[in-house]
This record gives sequence, C-alpha cells and structure tokens, in this order.
Amino acid sequence: MVIKPKIRGFICTNAHPVGCAAHVQEQIDYVKSQTQPSTQPKNVLVIGASTGYGLASRITAAFGSGAKTLGIFFEKPPTEKKTASAGWYNTAAFQNAADAAGLWAKNINGDAFSHEVKAKAIDVIKEELGQVDLVIYSLASPRRTDPDTGEVYSSTLKPIGKTVTTKNLNTSKREIDEVTVEAANEAEIQGTIDVMGGADWELWINALNDAGVLAQDFKTTAYTYIGKKLTWPIYGHATIGRAKEDLDRAAKAMSDSASIPGKAYVTSLNAVVTQASSAIPIMPLYISAMFKVMKEDGTYEGVIEQIQALFNENLYSDSPRFDEAGRFSQNYKELADDVQARVEDIWDSVTTDTIDSLTDYTSYHQEFLKLFGFDVAGVDYDQDVSPLAEINNLV
Repeated sequence: MVIKPKIRGFICTNAHPVGCAAHVQEQIDYVKSQTQPSTQPKNVLVIGASTGYGLASRITAAFGSGAKTLGIFFEKPPTEKKTASAGWYNTAAFQNAADAAGLWAKNINGDAFSHEVKAKAIDVIKEELGQVDLVIYSLASPRRTDPDTGEVYSSTLKPIGKTVTTKNLNTSKREIDEVTVEAANEAEIQGTIDVMGGADWELWINALNDAGVLAQDFKTTAYTYIGKKLTWPIYGHATIGRAKEDLDRAAKAMSDSASIPGKAYVTSLNAVVTQASSAIPIMPLYISAMFKVMKEDGTYEGVIEQIQALFNENLYSDSPRFDEAGRFSQNYKELADDVQARVEDIWDSVTTDTIDSLTDYTSYHQEFLKLFGFDVAGVDYDQDVSPLAEINNLV
C-alpha cells in the first residue's frame, strides 16, 4: 500500500515502516559518529524503549557503548490492511540494526505497569544477562492500572489552583488562538501523580532488586521536563509538574535506601516534539518559538543529541551537572535567560499571520511527522510498501 499520514488533532493514526526505519538509522548514525564516555554501561534495561527518549537511550547504549539491551514497550503490531504503531516499526528497525551489528538485544511487548511484564523481564535478565547496570525509565501513558488493586488511574493536563487562559497554536487550524483549561481537583491531581509519578519506577527497581538482578553501583534515571515561566501554568506548576515532583521523591527514596545497590536520578531534558508533548496545550507554540531561537543560535539539541550528551556529560561523567533540585541538568541551554527572553518576545507578538516568520513551526510540524516515519529525508512516500514488519527476539 501507499502510506500517507492520517492526522487527527494532535495525533497521527498511522505510521510508515520505511520512514520509521530511516529515522532510527539517522539516530544510530549520529551516535556512531560521536565520542563515547570512557565508562560505559554493559547490560541495560529500557522501560519505554520504542519511541522518543527511551528509544534514543537504547540506541545510545547499544550503538555507542556496545551494551546488551532489553527493551520494554506496549505497541500495536500491523495487519495486512493496517499499519503498526510507530513504536513497533521503530523497534523492528532497531532490532534489525542490532542483529546486523552483532549486538545482543531482546524485546518484551506488554503492559510495563503489570507484575507479569516485570516478572518476564526479570526472567530474561537472570537467564541471559545476569544483572543490569543501567535502568532507563521512560514511560509515557495517559492511564495506569494498579497491579495490586486493579484500579485504573488517569492523568490530566490541568493547572492547579485556578483556571488558566493562555495563547495557543492550534495545529489543526494552523492559527493562533486562546485555550482555557480549568483547574484540576484533588482527585485529578492524585490521579496524575499515580500515573506519571514515581510509583511504578519504584516498583520496577524494587522488583529487580528483590530478584537480585541489579548490579552493584547500578544507575537508574527517569526523564522529566521542567520548563520555565511560559510553560509553568499548564506544565511545571500544574498536574504534570506535581507528578514530576513525585519522581524527585522516588529518586531520593531509592538512592537513600540501604538495600538498593545503586543510585537513582531524575534527568531534566529540553522540550522536544513527542507524542506526549503534542497533546499539551501551549507546547506546540512554545516549542515552535524555541526552535526559532535555539536553531538560530546553533544550540538546539533533538532527542538523540540530548541523550548522547546525557551519557557523556552526566550519567558517565566524573563531574555531572546537577540543577538546584539535584536532577541531572540536560536542559541548561533551553533555560538560559537570554533564550527564554527571546522566546517570550516571540510568544507575546506572534499572530496567525506571523507564525512562519516569527516561529519555526515548519520544523515543529516536520518533527511531528517524523515521529510516525513521515517526512524523513530519502524516503519515497509514493512507493508501494507492505505494512507488515516483524520484531525479532520478541519474548
């Protein structure tokens, strides 16, 4: 079939297998071109390994450090008439590249919040790796089922304390408008913490530790976005921000535990185009303005650039860079005062008529399409391709 993007609101409902593979290869090529840290991980578990920062982490560990990687994800396989999810194609491409390079890699497709997937991961580690020395936690989900009670928690994208009305870039209409978001109630705040906070990260680390599959002095990190003034009302100081604070709590609790043989860190990263960020009001406009400023300065880093830098500058550095909250600071370029001031100037003045001249919405839209394997350089999108793709080493 000839596969063209089917966009509905802030999501794309299909994906291109060849485009996804090309996008994965771009990231592999970038990592292979970089200097790697002298200390490197050997056996890596990536929870949320099929897209975004999790995929970039797996690529960096495997093709930068030569590490063995076990990837956990929850993706939809293809049929003869319907494409798979982008994460399925990404993982198939990663696995094919790993196989070609002689790298050990295996995959588990299932609900990472469940006890069953945790147990399956532990079995694979015991049988084939012995122990893991790096655990990446990079899950993004709107819901989480409590593995003990069966209760389903739901997250919300809402401010706390008062309703917020703010400027917004409506990507469906390609115009500047306003969005009003009502304040969250206490149940919605707690639900967001239960889904996006540190509870499941702790469950994973405790399960791995109880099974004896964490190496001495192992490291684990979970990813967060903090932002600054423009994004705080609906992000940093909102329900998502409260969940991110719970990540900080979990990291400290795990690092302080005498029974856990390693350290847990939260990593604060730059704003990038992801399936999750596209759904958050104000983020498309903020990121489009940020692209304009940071690309003009030559300081913008995409997903793979940031994760490669994270390994070099923080995870495996003798002098890691921490922010005031004790997180790995990988977002320092975005949060620089002069960058934020120029982004605010764009924010205050941009209109529908000046989207293209004042922001780099073109790059934003291209990055959005690339998430699903579209608009990737060198891919013929008029070509008839099969939607079918298998993931090797799926356990």
